[in-house]
Amino acid sequence: MIKTVIIEDEAAIRKEIEWLVSKQPDLEFAGSAGSVAQGVALITDKKPDLLLMDIQLTDGNAFELLKQIGEMPLQIIFITAYNHHAIKAIKFGALDYLLKPLDEDELQAALDRVRTSFAKPEKLDVSMRQQQLQAAEVQIAKEPEGVAPIVSLDDQIVLHTMEYLQLLQIKNIVYCKSEGSYTTFVLHDKREIMVSKPLKYYDELLPEKWFIRPHQSYLLNLLFVDRYIKTGYIYLKDNSQIPVSVRKKDYVLQRLTQR
Repeated sequence: MIKTVIIEDEAAIRKEIEWLVSKQPDLEFAGSAGSVAQGVALITDKKPDLLLMDIQLTDGNAFELLKQIGEMPLQIIFITAYNHHAIKAIKFGALDYLLKPLDEDELQAALDRVRTSFAKPEKLDVSMRQQQLQAAEVQIAKEPEGVAPIVSLDDQIVLHTMEYLQLLQIKNIVYCKSEGSYTTFVLHDKREIMVSKPLKYYDELLPEKWFIRPHQSYLLNLLFVDRYIKTGYIYLKDNSQIPVSVRKKDYVLQRLTQR
């Protein structure tokens, strides 16, 4: 049985989640709370395996709550109203989330991912989970009211591969290459990391100020550009080449001259 706790400040939604959890035969409902203070007490007491938690609570947010508890739940699924910045922050940490109002099929898919993780013999390293949360929290904290948050090259992103989680700084990504529904990250130290997300996912996530898409199959970090050959290639500082599609030539020229 997967011991489950719910942290949600909207009573109606909290009841709905409790009902959905009660329908899962392998989930043991261990209680719910509506605030950071109540959540800390409940999690400390019950020590759940799974936490279903709203990001914004009446007296703080989920990240503030998690800092106050001692033993981290094995799995966390965040719940949020549609908020582009909050979702982007969660994606930076490669964390799982659901949108309000909850869709039962999406909840089922998220729970299936939890079950799969519990079935694996290796457990997620606690320090890695903390780094995931920190990567997301840095982005959440960047949103002063009325100001669009800026992603820095020193910010960190978590890549979720089939075998492991990789934490890396954005400035160390040379380029991303589309591999169908997968994306390969090529790093400054020549390592390559493949993740099961399409290139469009990272095109929307990585900072537009520093990344350009000269071709439908490539997303490139401007830090590593050496020169642009107008016949249709970008040469990187290691002399490797990235193609430029015909329809992207004007866009590439504009971006490079803006640097």
